[in-house]
Amino acid sequence: MDIIRIILAIFLPPVAAFLSVGLTLHFWINLVLCLMFFLPGVIHALWLVVKK
Repeated sequence: MDIIRIILAIFLPPVAAFLSVGLTLHFWINLVLCLMFFLPGVIHALWLVVKK
């Protein structure tokens, strides 16, 4: 696990999702989750970063 990506996942979840998976469906899901409410976006981004 990269500590920088984990920190990005906490503070800027869409950026961490983009760095992990690129412009795929997971990035767009994360962006929508962050726009609706911030915490689900953080959880999804952490999941993406830890999964890799």
